[in-house]
Amino acid sequence: MEKAKKILYIAQELEPYVAESDLSTTFRNLIPAVQETGREARTFTPKWGLINERRNMLHEVIRLSGANLIIDGSDHQLIIKVASIPAARMQVYFIDNDDFMRGKLILRDKDGKFYRDNVERSMFFCRGTIETMKKLRWVPEIVHCTGWMSALAPYLLKMAYYDEPCFRESRIIFTPSINENLEQPMPRNLKGIIAYREACLEALAPLGKLETLDDVNRIGMFMADGIVLTAENEHFQRMAKEMAKPVVIIDKEDLARNTVDLYDRLWDEAVQKRPKKEEEDDGFLF
Repeated sequence: MEKAKKILYIAQELEPYVAESDLSTTFRNLIPAVQETGREARTFTPKWGLINERRNMLHEVIRLSGANLIIDGSDHQLIIKVASIPAARMQVYFIDNDDFMRGKLILRDKDGKFYRDNVERSMFFCRGTIETMKKLRWVPEIVHCTGWMSALAPYLLKMAYYDEPCFRESRIIFTPSINENLEQPMPRNLKGIIAYREACLEALAPLGKLETLDDVNRIGMFMADGIVLTAENEHFQRMAKEMAKPVVIIDKEDLARNTVDLYDRLWDEAVQKRPKKEEEDDGFLF
C-alpha cells in the first residue's frame, strides 16, 4: 500500500492558541501523533482576535503576505504569521486579515451574537491557506480540514483548484464541527461569496437548500473523499453513509492509527487510479 507522507491540516482551532474544545484539543494531539508515524505535516489556522501574538510569539512572514483576495467583489489583504509549539515539534501558520480576524472571536462576539460575515471569513481562510500553499510549493497527499471554518476548502479544492500542481492528486478529509449550534442563517449573497473560478453554488445543488451555517458542514462532507469524526455522532455518521463516504472515529487512546489508515487507503486508491505510463519504446528509430 502506498503511504501518504505529506499531510496538510486546515484547522479551525488549535489548543493552546484557543481554549480547549473537542476540535482544538484533539487536533493539537493528533498532529504530533501523525508526525511520529513518519509523516510530514503542515498546519494552518485562523489568527483569531483572541490569540495573543506576543505571548504566543507570532511573527509575520513577509514573503508570504501581501496578496489581495477578492470575496464577493471586495478586496481583503492576506497576512501570514507563524509560530511554533516546541513540545509538539509543530509549526503553525496563521491566516490573518484586518476585516475578518482582527479583534474578532471565533463564531460569536462577546455578547454571544453571530458575526454577520462568518461565511466570508470561512471563504477567506480557505482561499488564503490554499494560495499560501501554492507559494510554498509543498505538495500534500492528504488535506485534512477540521471545523465549519475549513468546510469550504474541500469545495474549493475540488471545484476551483482541481488542476493546480500542488493539489491535483490530493485526497481530501473533512472533520465537521460538533455541538456548536450553528443556527446562523446563510447570507443572502451566498452565491457571490462562494463563487471562484469554476466553483459555484450550482455545483452544490445535490445538497438541496443551504439554510444555516450548519449546512457549511454538509458542503465539506459532500466534497470530501473521507470523513473523520472526533466523537460518536449518529447525525454525521448517517449523513456520511448517505453520501457513501468512508468514516473513521478518532480513537482517543490511539490517536493516529485509524486516521492514518484512512489517509493511506485514500492515497493508495488515488495512486491506483493514475493512468499507467505507456510502454517505453525499444530504442529503435523509424
